Amino acid sequence: MRSQLNNTVLVFKTSVENKEEISRLQPILNTVMTKNDFWNFDLEDCDNILRIETNHLKPESVLGLLGMHGFYCEELR
Repeated sequence: MRSQLNNTVLVFKTSVENKEEISRLQPILNTVMTKNDFWNFDLEDCDNILRIETNHLKPESVLGLLGMHGFYCEELR
């Protein structure tokens, strides 16, 4: 069970379209996560949502990370 104390939920619209792309991003996303962070994609949503629960990541870091690997990413507020 993950701890949600002091976690912020970040939500992003992305260009990630399938499980293969998620598999490519998994090790990249995991390198910036701490043990209490959690992320997942909702590919059933029309915006291919990336949801991150974190107590330390900033939206700009996520935007840069996905962009560096060729994916569109936009924070939803």
